[in-house]
Amino acid sequence: MFPKPDGFEGDVLDALAAPAGGVMDRVAGDQVHAVVLTAPALSAPEIVLRQLERSDAAALFAAHSDPEAHHYWSAPAHTSAEQTRQEIADTLAAAGGRVWAITEDGGEALGRIALFNPREGVGEIGVIMRREAQGRGLASKALALIEAYAFNQLGLHRLAADIDPENAASLSLFLRAGFQREGLLRGNWKTHLGIRDSVIMGKLRE
Repeated sequence: MFPKPDGFEGDVLDALAAPAGGVMDRVAGDQVHAVVLTAPALSAPEIVLRQLERSDAAALFAAHSDPEAHHYWSAPAHTSAEQTRQEIADTLAAAGGRVWAITEDGGEALGRIALFNPREGVGEIGVIMRREAQGRGLASKALALIEAYAFNQLGLHRLAADIDPENAASLSLFLRAGFQREGLLRGNWKTHLGIRDSVIMGKLRE
């Protein structure tokens, strides 16, 4: 499993039912092979989300190597671009996940945002932004695009985020997007920071 990304970090402030556009796991004999889901291009004024690629590792190393941007992930900040490349590869290979590069025009990755479907109808979101891309509203715009895609195109009924209680900026960002603070899971993660609680943020389709 890839390291746990906080619901929204770096903007420091930083059962799969094969929904539309996705595919089920393929079964061959006794083996189940996870099929990578495609992340379609999504856009709004001044932002384009495109499929994340391994070639984005160099650009995203700036975020993953930043102790502040990477602070609330389960593993410490990366020390090499190869770690970031492997992180991207592991995330892309995870079953039920769609992962986008956050860009201004479809070019260089300024961050990444992922939508995973742990069970039918439910999506979980995680994101990280490069420090120089923070404070420009890109995380908010990316979240809005993913929410619209998840509810309107995939037909999900619930979106959630798992956020460290000390990540005040992330909590605020999700609250502004209409998510509700639903509860606290004590001792939910063991990370490089120690045993950490989780605040669960959720939003239902209207």
